[in-house]
Amino acid sequence: MEDKMVLVTMTGPDRAGIIAAVAGCIAESGARICDIEQSVAHTMVSLSVLIELPEGMRDQKPLLKELLFRAKELGLDLDFEPVDPQSYQLRQSGCMYVLTMLGSEVNAEVLTRVGATLAVARVNIQRINKLTRGRLRCVEFVISVPDGLDIKELTRQLLNAGVGLGIDIALQKENLYRRAKRLVVLDMDSTLIQVEVIDELARLAGIGQQVADITHRAMNGELDFQQALCERVALLKGLSSEALEEVYRALPFTPGAKNLVRVLRQLGFKTAVISGGFSFFTDRLKEELGLDYAYANDLVIENGKVSGEVRGTIVDGQRKAELLEEIARREGIALSQIIAIGDGANDLPMIGRAGLGIAFNAKARVREQAQYRINQPSLDSILYLLGIAEWEMAELEE
Repeated sequence: MEDKMVLVTMTGPDRAGIIAAVAGCIAESGARICDIEQSVAHTMVSLSVLIELPEGMRDQKPLLKELLFRAKELGLDLDFEPVDPQSYQLRQSGCMYVLTMLGSEVNAEVLTRVGATLAVARVNIQRINKLTRGRLRCVEFVISVPDGLDIKELTRQLLNAGVGLGIDIALQKENLYRRAKRLVVLDMDSTLIQVEVIDELARLAGIGQQVADITHRAMNGELDFQQALCERVALLKGLSSEALEEVYRALPFTPGAKNLVRVLRQLGFKTAVISGGFSFFTDRLKEELGLDYAYANDLVIENGKVSGEVRGTIVDGQRKAELLEEIARREGIALSQIIAIGDGANDLPMIGRAGLGIAFNAKARVREQAQYRINQPSLDSILYLLGIAEWEMAELEE
């Protein structure tokens, strides 16, 4: 005879001692707990316990009667239903994913639209977690996906829904690699900082619009990066090294950038900036933020002035990806354990190599090609994709 299973659910005011009382009853009866889940919203608790009744235990009534008595003592309502062991095994075999929703507010309309999209795809929500304090700004669903479902199509539908609702949505497989990231690689211009350094230098040189136009076309992938870089650097010939210092002192960090690096360092991550800009700036950022690695182009300065040339191998998109892999080899880190963040077309190769490649407030072409895209004002919102809650970040404050 097959063992019986029953799902017991208790709801009501939260208080200490609930688990001890419920588990005690089950232990005394000789039954076995197969699954257990508890959540608390404000002051109300919901506890679900899947109990397996062994073959020799023909009558489940004494156990349920005792659980009902304990529930009443604790001020809880109790409900139960039989569970088919075969259906339980089928539900357990589904692939698990984490769906993260992030925006200024994850409101009821968002949850309705996303929930309906999942329901049509026969996707079951196993657990819902809130990752922000106060107003709902980040919510994650842990979902069970039926075998054979087209994940790319589901992702496309969810991303389209997110655009229409003004939120970002990310769908990641829930596995060890999601929780075992070890290296974060960042672009500099318009990612770690809010400006394009070369445009700021050009502004001081009196050729701001001319260079900005070339930069815009290069970041959109309309121009070959190396050609565009050399063309712009040549226009900077004669600019004084004092101008470079002036630009560095005025660099505006992207909101949340310093907090992101601080949290990552305290959690033991390796951090790197790989830029198509200039080492004059990335070296200083490395020292200021405590980054582990910094790579960029070497701008030649002679007699205190920009020569109009760069020295050595140009850090274009392909070189960025190569440097990411070089760091990974040096640190003994798998590509699946890397997060790469950038905004321009030259970031796409490294974004594509990383286990979690993120287009951050990116150009249109980059948003279209990147697997993950975040359009939030604060760079540390990236941490939500790792399942790190707002209060956990606060615990790491220096």
